[in-house]
Amino acid sequence: MSERLENLKKARDRMIDDRDAHAKVLAAPFDRDKAERARFKFIEIQALIDALDRAIMGEDVISPAKGT
Repeated sequence: MSERLENLKKARDRMIDDRDAHAKVLAAPFDRDKAERARFKFIEIQALIDALDRAIMGEDVISPAKGT
């Protein structure tokens, strides 16, 4: 696995951990201020995870072609 792909996967794993922390706040008893902040952060982090997924898929497609 290339270093770039490895870094993308590590970043994705870290963002999933961050997203899970915000999901816990959303699942906890309702606190309007905390829930609102957690909701915005959750959406922001999920968009980043989606972007990382696309980058990882792009690397998977590009990597085999590089060797030929």
